Amino acid sequence: MLTKKQRELLLFIHQSIKETGVSPSFDEMKEAANLASKSGIHRLITALEERGFVRRLAHRARAIEVLKLPDSATPSAPPLGRTSFKPALVNASGVSSQRSARDTIPVLGRIAAGVPIEAIQTETDRITSPEAGMNEDDFYALEVRGDSMINAGILDGDIVILKKGDDASSGDIVVALIDEEEATLKRIRKRGQTIALEAANPDYETRIFGPDRVRIQGKLSALIRRYS
Repeated sequence: MLTKKQRELLLFIHQSIKETGVSPSFDEMKEAANLASKSGIHRLITALEERGFVRRLAHRARAIEVLKLPDSATPSAPPLGRTSFKPALVNASGVSSQRSARDTIPVLGRIAAGVPIEAIQTETDRITSPEAGMNEDDFYALEVRGDSMINAGILDGDIVILKKGDDASSGDIVVALIDEEEATLKRIRKRGQTIALEAANPDYETRIFGPDRVRIQGKLSALIRRYS
């Protein structure tokens, strides 16, 4: 028999693994469970492990395997109010050539998914829209450089497609312009009067800024991955 918190955390971990391929970080679990400290998450995971619902894999960061779910679980709906990005992955070689020439998106250079780089402004290429309705009026694309978003399914060399806009909800993956001169691809967290730009790789630290230092340049909508 699981407590409400244990059950919710189990479903949250299950859904995260289903969506991204990896278990969530302790910070993500703490925020989703609305707990004040990571020690509470450790206790919940230990309880789930003792009851045979999960297994921690040795010598691997963020490695939790879900062994079973409660009989009454309905994990099709995201637990704990989680809203997360699931990449709409398109093999570049499979994009239809029948699409109108107008259905293209400008590639505006490269974006760092690690250390922030100079802001992107110049068109370097154009790609065929992976979905109907995606056009240059509302979308643009960037080539990813770096590995800080790998646990969100975004790899070095991917082409990310972003919906233009200057607003985003906490938890969205965005292009953020820092101090009007650095652009980076990160998950945004809004915490009171501060903005956190969070990596999806434990090797990178979360960066905290005042609201006047960060301007949203677009929200992640899809990505294209080229296979050699």
